[in-house]
Amino acid sequence: MHIDKLLDQINQQISAQCNTAALTISKSWAQGRTVFGGISAALVYQAIRRKVSDDRVLRSLTTNFVGPIAVGTPLTIEVEVLREGKNVSQVIAKAIQNDKVCVMTQAAFGVARTSKISVTNLDFHNMPKPQKAKYIPQIPKLVPKFLQHIDLNVIEGGMPFSGNSISHGQGWLRFTKPPKQVTDAHLIALIDGWPAPVMQMMSWPAPVSSMSWNVEFIHPHKPVEPTDWFAFQVKTRQAADGYGHTEANIWDADGELVAISRQTVAIFD
Repeated sequence: MHIDKLLDQINQQISAQCNTAALTISKSWAQGRTVFGGISAALVYQAIRRKVSDDRVLRSLTTNFVGPIAVGTPLTIEVEVLREGKNVSQVIAKAIQNDKVCVMTQAAFGVARTSKISVTNLDFHNMPKPQKAKYIPQIPKLVPKFLQHIDLNVIEGGMPFSGNSISHGQGWLRFTKPPKQVTDAHLIALIDGWPAPVMQMMSWPAPVSSMSWNVEFIHPHKPVEPTDWFAFQVKTRQAADGYGHTEANIWDADGELVAISRQTVAIFD
């Protein structure tokens, strides 16, 4: 099922009068024993977005992956607006399956204000734009099913379980089948599509689970084309005792920084 159809289901159910949505995620979005974290975070965010006025843009999204979400099994998303201030809105939502909370998300939105403080982002990349994706075969129990929805072009680093010696990576990613338009929900799903770089250091398959994920969005960013590639650079800040901490920058096709991603993962090697 394409991401647009899942987002449409959320849009049809969440409204000013309704805070709850029910849906089922197909196995094409599977990642091991759970649903791909990027799609679950994107769907929970979309439910949140429906409760916030359009003049408030997403500044920060924090997601905790509490437990696995089974594919092909109904789940419910519940939204609660914590505060609607003059400038900032704070909203939480949770995905519930079989009476257990699986995903918990808090989003902060803020209106644009006049300010004398202006600091230009100085981070950039020098990667050439890819001509095409690098083919990743759907190897059972090795390559997650959700990658059929995302094109990757790895410039530096490696694929999971390749025994690579480096703990960082960079390259490009986009949706294999372009969406109708690229919204913040689409970006959330896409950004999580790049495997945690600690996985490329492993020489054999073993679970790596996202625990918490924070994405900060840079606004205003330009509208992008559905077929555009996004540049991605990620590094492992630290890893020990079965946990890793990663940090990534994401740019649009014109080199504008659009998001900063930080993630904590549990490593079961």
